[in-house]
Amino acid sequence: MKNFLLFILGLLFFILTSCNDEELQDQQITDPVETELVLSNYFPNQPFEQPVDIQSPQDGTDRLFIVEKAGVIKVVENTQSSVSSTFLSISDNVDATVEKGLLGLAFHPNFETNGYFYINYNPIDTEDIARISRFKVSNNNQNIADSNSEFVLLEYNQPSIIHKGGQLAFGDDGYLYISSGDGGNSNNGQDLQTFTGSILRIDIDNPENGLNYGIPNDNPFLNDNDALNEIYAYGFRNPWRMSFDIVTGQLWVGDVGQSQIEEIDIIESGKNYGWRFFEGTECYFGSCDSSGLIFPVFEYEHDGDSGSITGGYVYRGNLNVDLIGKYIYGDFISGKIWALDINTFENELLFDTEIGISTFGVDKNNEIYVTGIYDGLIYKLEQKILE
Repeated sequence: MKNFLLFILGLLFFILTSCNDEELQDQQITDPVETELVLSNYFPNQPFEQPVDIQSPQDGTDRLFIVEKAGVIKVVENTQSSVSSTFLSISDNVDATVEKGLLGLAFHPNFETNGYFYINYNPIDTEDIARISRFKVSNNNQNIADSNSEFVLLEYNQPSIIHKGGQLAFGDDGYLYISSGDGGNSNNGQDLQTFTGSILRIDIDNPENGLNYGIPNDNPFLNDNDALNEIYAYGFRNPWRMSFDIVTGQLWVGDVGQSQIEEIDIIESGKNYGWRFFEGTECYFGSCDSSGLIFPVFEYEHDGDSGSITGGYVYRGNLNVDLIGKYIYGDFISGKIWALDINTFENELLFDTEIGISTFGVDKNNEIYVTGIYDGLIYKLEQKILE
């Protein structure tokens, strides 16, 4: 009888404790941890000198490469306590006056095996030139580039000290895309005989016809005697920053406006994006016949403080679930950062900062970073747990 009572008591204890565990689990499910989206100063003790680009080599390491306008690329391990080192310095050959400088960096899709990377800069030894060059990593140290390995792929005239564009990006097709501003001459956006005011597309692996690169056989103006074969799309003023969505493969561009409108474009082969006939969707010059033109997917007007778009990235990370599938971009003048839903094109203000936003970047996990050209700091979009 005693043993039977002990058995019953034990059974009741088991049932009661099991119920408590289930109730605790239910409470944990119904009471999630509250968080808020923040911009964290990710390398607080390490400002950079006028950062204009952030790139990940996507080579299995967790490194970030920070491009400094005056001609230096820094490399840093992706932890807040890391200290950067110089990956490449070509400052002796970079003209960094006004909007000139070392403006873009892209790693070869097979960088892990071939060590190739590409830069876009304005050299000091030739007037009004944009130069696209290939370099190689040192054989002895993956954190140091071989400064003597420069191989010039492409040079083209880019007059004036403004509107340089300067971004480089590889598409899923393996081709290198180059953003080129109109060089301060607003007529260049509609001139297919100049590289300026366009997005260019070249094959860096298969040079041909005496060039140091090839022309992809599906480039839209390949057989057009009145257009340069390298042009992929045109009608831009200053496509300062651009990036590919790693899910859809779409190329997103933030094109800096003139006096009234900033615009965001999704790039299609052979299309005309309107400048200088149109600034965004507004008539700017001439008859303003919009037939055959591609208007921006989103635009915003200057409001007294905003006035220079800095293109960003479609968010594909994991830390900020609410941002997935949204294009994160900002404004250089106002410091505002927005999230644009790529399906509905609804726009949401995320932050109103005092950062002079020069560029966005992503790490190997596609988490987003922001740079301030004036304070030299790198910020990361993160979730902070509320107390």
